[in-house]
Amino acid sequence: MRRSFKLLPAFAFALVALAAAAAQAQDYPARPVRFVVPYPAGGTTDILARIVGQYLSEHLGQQFVIDNRGGGGNNIGTEIVVNAAPDGYTMLLINPAHGINTTLYKKLPFVFLRDIAPVAGIIRVPNVMEVNPAFPAKSVAEFIAFGKANPAKINMASSGNGTSVHLSGELFMAMTGVKMIHVPYRGAAPALTDLLGGTVDVMFDNLPASIEFIKSGKLRALAVTTDKPNEALPDVPTVGATVPGYEASAWFGIGVPKGTPAAVVEKLNRTVNAALADPKVKARLADLGGIPMAGSAADFGKVMADETEKWAKAVKFSGVSID
Repeated sequence: MRRSFKLLPAFAFALVALAAAAAQAQDYPARPVRFVVPYPAGGTTDILARIVGQYLSEHLGQQFVIDNRGGGGNNIGTEIVVNAAPDGYTMLLINPAHGINTTLYKKLPFVFLRDIAPVAGIIRVPNVMEVNPAFPAKSVAEFIAFGKANPAKINMASSGNGTSVHLSGELFMAMTGVKMIHVPYRGAAPALTDLLGGTVDVMFDNLPASIEFIKSGKLRALAVTTDKPNEALPDVPTVGATVPGYEASAWFGIGVPKGTPAAVVEKLNRTVNAALADPKVKARLADLGGIPMAGSAADFGKVMADETEKWAKAVKFSGVSID
């Protein structure tokens, strides 16, 4: 009996903690939320943050303010979120570079899978191998032939070291023997500006950032990087149709600092999933060539872990490394 009485204070404390957590989730958000995008405005990561952020603002009653923090190959913005208070008022737009950088960088001030808690997936999209219309190749086969006849004379733009845009190109070089000069930018927008202007020749960009330029004829899509064609560009073949075994895709979602209350994570997850089911949001994402990744926080956590493992193999295969 004495033991039972001794357990009562601990039990009462647990009940109070649960009640406090429930109240916190019910009241959340009580002030604006900072939504960190680790790239400049204009790229796929930024586009998706603004689509989802607008829905969250409209349905949770507070502004989800986009904070573009480019630089450091995605790591500057990530470190800001890792070091933020775990209270739900700082979120991170997660993208493929988070999984890639775990292996690509020898030293990082954080551990992605340890320090960022998953909230929800948004979409998975192909990258698209695209060239300036003035470039002589009109197919992947012609591109490979041109590249081998002109070694190290093709300039390959990317949205930064360690992005899926960068690694998709590195994987292409490793599997075809084509030598290109990598030109990293601080985000997709400035890279696309130079590709449109002819300063660089090719880019393996995330489809959402480039699709309007492709549809308008300002860029020529040679192939998508997934194992199947994309509905948004049904006439564009896959890279794998010419380079057997080649496959790469980009994935996006939301994370928060580790230790953020589970009830807050659940509320955010539920609202993001509602956004992915909303007809207007679904149509917008479909126009961008994206496949929704609705599911639980744990589901997205598995994607984070699986993609980190997958890209580790690609990084090692390419031989790329950054100190």
